[in-house]
Amino acid sequence: MAVKRALISVYDKTGLPQLAAALGGFGAEIVSSGGTAKAIKGLGYPKLTEVSDYTGFPESPGGLLKTLHPKVHGGLLLSRDNPEHRAYMEVHGVEPFQLVVVNLYPFEAAVSKGAGLLEAAENIDIGGPTMIRSAAKAALLYGSVGVVTDSSQYPEIISALKDGAGELPAALKRSLAERAFKRTSAYDAAITAYLERHK
Repeated sequence: MAVKRALISVYDKTGLPQLAAALGGFGAEIVSSGGTAKAIKGLGYPKLTEVSDYTGFPESPGGLLKTLHPKVHGGLLLSRDNPEHRAYMEVHGVEPFQLVVVNLYPFEAAVSKGAGLLEAAENIDIGGPTMIRSAAKAALLYGSVGVVTDSSQYPEIISALKDGAGELPAALKRSLAERAFKRTSAYDAAITAYLERHK
């Protein structure tokens, strides 16, 4: 299936204009929040929806709650090819995503600069890893979602979208899922290592 809706939430905005331009070339809707939505809006992207408008739930102070919502994760984990899933989605207004682009709060960078416990904790991303894992699981279960975790992957994604007329090949989605789980595993390992050093 071609990418009709992309969920984008990135701390590092590198390469975002190029990725957005590629998605715009295929008429994809982008759903985003916070600083990412502001950056995409600044690009003049024509089909941008704020996460809070999609979920009907406002972003919390400090941005702590943005994407932790059933309409977000339902759009990743539920399959329109499953009649029960489809019925649930229709009743609750859940729309599927075909692409998730997430990079995480810079925990590793913060602690490498000597962050204390409070600063380190503030740089622990919760919503990002959760979206990455939901998207990667959906890629493995249904082959329905591509998940991108680093701006260095954008050229590969852009090229694949152009070659596939807006659709990512199954083998790429499987490869991206593996890389996604490696990223969340490394992120959790970095947090654990920091806490073990600072008992």
